[in-house]
Amino acid sequence: MIFAPKKILFFLIGFLQFSHAYSQASFHNFGNIQIHDQGQVGFHADVMNDGDFDKNFGFAGFYSQDDLTVSGSKRPIFFDMEIDVQNFLYLDVALGTSNFMEFVNGKVITPRDEVNVSLDYLNDAPYIGENDDRHVDGYSSISGDLNFTFPIGDDFRLRAMRIENEAAIDTAVGAYFFENPNFPNFFSESFDTENFEELLYGVSIFEFWDLNGAIPTAVTLTWDDNSNIPTLANEISDLRVVGWHRELEKWVNLGNANVSGDLNSGEITSDVILPDDYVILTFGSSNRILDGDLEVFTAVSPNGDNVNDTFVIQGLTNYPDNEVFIYNRWGVLVYQKEKYHEVQDTEKGFKGISEGRVTIAQKEELPEGTYYYVLNVQGTKNRAGYLYINR
Repeated sequence: MIFAPKKILFFLIGFLQFSHAYSQASFHNFGNIQIHDQGQVGFHADVMNDGDFDKNFGFAGFYSQDDLTVSGSKRPIFFDMEIDVQNFLYLDVALGTSNFMEFVNGKVITPRDEVNVSLDYLNDAPYIGENDDRHVDGYSSISGDLNFTFPIGDDFRLRAMRIENEAAIDTAVGAYFFENPNFPNFFSESFDTENFEELLYGVSIFEFWDLNGAIPTAVTLTWDDNSNIPTLANEISDLRVVGWHRELEKWVNLGNANVSGDLNSGEITSDVILPDDYVILTFGSSNRILDGDLEVFTAVSPNGDNVNDTFVIQGLTNYPDNEVFIYNRWGVLVYQKEKYHEVQDTEKGFKGISEGRVTIAQKEELPEGTYYYVLNVQGTKNRAGYLYINR
């Protein structure tokens, strides 16, 4: 690493003042510094950038056995970069790489309510090393003219999204949310999954993506077994990419230009769309899930007053070969019962008690909140929806 004498002085003054104020060792730049070609810098402490730190070459790495934070008023941009933190690298300001980046350990966390704070890939900068434990948990952006796959996810789940050539000449930004679109945590509006155009018969309640871009592109979304695709279709050919139209304020069919995989994992590509026309994207179905007269009572209040004490699906006796699954918002199974119509009005019906996998303590009361049911009826497509536990 090469510094001119004045730049060393800027660095030392900033470092000492920041350390004194916060009683911790941190790198604070409010001057004008540069990593030159062949230079190498390793950050083992938080980085605060209030100066010019965006004309770098060489290599920069982030290393910690715990967490690190990048903050300040200006975006630092590094040439080659790697992230090797045991837990999380938090971004309070955008961070850029202009040549190459590697995920070695840890996730990059960005604030999901600030789309402009993102991990930025400039000039088609590639990356490697992403997986369920190493990705951007929040927003990432791309500037360039090549195909790009966003290394985005939510918690310990990588859920990539791909855009096509030249879609990011003016920058495209994306994030993945493992949330019910009806009750999003980081948006000022909700997206009613029962409000869709006539060509659709269902919309996913388990997840969605946010893609911002002003250039038309086809969009590829991915799914895994937590996506519960069988609740939408028996065949992946029935799947569609759908988007909440900004002006129409309902879900619109965005097509199925290509699809591959199976019901447990795969990917689907939309027709060419203008991303900025849609607030969020997710999966939909072109076929009905289940025919017949079923009424689902989505409020469960197990307080012993004999009103909504258990989860009830009226009309289920017409479909005796059935099985009910209930998941929490993280996709963890908390209840499962075959022939649910025989027990739904009894003590064996779901009344907010966990009887699922060992990750949830069995026979314990579940907290209040939103849960998801999946109804499997033999010979038909699955049906899914949300329910609420109120105590």
